Amino acid sequence: MSVPSPLRWTRCTAVCALLFAALAPAAVPAVTAEESPALRLFMDEMASKYEFDLDELSAWFAEVRIREDILEAIRRPKENLPWHEYRKLFVTEERTVKGLAFWKKHAETLFRAQGELGVPAEIMVAILGVETRYGTQTGRFRVLEALTTLAFAYPERAEFFRNELAEFLLLSRELGVHPLAVRGSYAGALGAPQFIPSSYRRYAIDFSGDRQRDLLGSMDDTIGSVANFLKRHGWRRDEPIVGEVRLEGSMYSWLENNGMEPRISLQHLARYGIRPVVETDKSELAALVTLEGETGPVHRLGYNNFYVITRYNRSKNYSMAVVELARELHRQYYGE
Repeated sequence: MSVPSPLRWTRCTAVCALLFAALAPAAVPAVTAEESPALRLFMDEMASKYEFDLDELSAWFAEVRIREDILEAIRRPKENLPWHEYRKLFVTEERTVKGLAFWKKHAETLFRAQGELGVPAEIMVAILGVETRYGTQTGRFRVLEALTTLAFAYPERAEFFRNELAEFLLLSRELGVHPLAVRGSYAGALGAPQFIPSSYRRYAIDFSGDRQRDLLGSMDDTIGSVANFLKRHGWRRDEPIVGEVRLEGSMYSWLENNGMEPRISLQHLARYGIRPVVETDKSELAALVTLEGETGPVHRLGYNNFYVITRYNRSKNYSMAVVELARELHRQYYGE
């Protein structure tokens, strides 16, 4: 593609200036394209590398502003709450009742995904319950605005969100949707499963048979894509997720902050006083998961499948909420 002429860049720069000047909250300083090499380079790359039209990009970004509420939200995620507070938000009777209704309505698709991809139906239902209340709350922010705000006004993760902004523009073109028409979370996640754009492009599948990968309108595609995401990240059929643990002595404290990836065998963990309550293959790898309970630390053993759930959302609070909601859904669905 040819390099845009100076005249064209002048038009582009003038319009791009509106991106940060118009309606920008007082708490966030306005930034123009001339003052922001990152913005100018981003648009140039989208035009030269992916053949986007600069005038079209300018028109889209002219409708966008920096959102202080988005910046506030990403700096105070719910996942930072203590476990006992976070749990009360997601492992509730209301979410269980609605989850059971969702499960019954989509049972055929859920069990097909379970059979083909190996992920239990209750895990898929619980993820959708925690993410969007089973697709009923998919986000109120324009995704283009959310990702632009985070790409150019949130330096802590600017590179990550610039990549997601590019992925979103590519995804919009692939889906044939207008970038300004799509709404999602404050972090730019889309649809009932809240996939970020790169995950949508990489892990979404057609599970309805219409040759489309529609996470914005198809619950069949949504269910299949959640299962596909977990499988692609290493989910193992019929293997444990978490287990009760018995702690002895004090040496286990060395492993309380050792991350969620299971890298140590149960046999070796026993040397630190960490033992499963239910006897399990001693060669099984696990991690010691420590959560903030109301009266003190809560400990669990996290196996491979628990770690896989943390690939969906890297918070151990999130993963444990999914596991506990799934457990309650399973108990009630099967009348156990």
